[in-house]
Amino acid sequence: MIIGSVNTRREAIISLEVVDASGQPRAIEAIIDTGFTGFLTLPPSMIARLGLVLRGHHHVILGDGSVGLLDVYVGTVLWDGQPLLIDIDSADADPLVGMALLEGYALYVEVRAGAGVTISALP
Repeated sequence: MIIGSVNTRREAIISLEVVDASGQPRAIEAIIDTGFTGFLTLPPSMIARLGLVLRGHHHVILGDGSVGLLDVYVGTVLWDGQPLLIDIDSADADPLVGMALLEGYALYVEVRAGAGVTISALP
């Protein structure tokens, strides 16, 4: 089970660990974005600090409807206590957890500042 909280801007926040190039897990806080269909988005500065390997590029449709080209990196996150190899998009934005990372899990959010966020594996 993964536990988080809702901040004063009504964003559901969780902590997760991304493994850096030396194999060390690094804690980050990320916003859950149910409109994002990918796994994880991190800012370029964080990707550089982690030393992630570039996989390629892909086109995305952004929240404002525009089309962008993003760099995609390969990385490992510790998800629900298990290492998981995923694609990580690079974008000038806060870290975002997308629906691909949540697949197979139930998400429960109490939408008020300070309330809980729970992510649990589906049977």
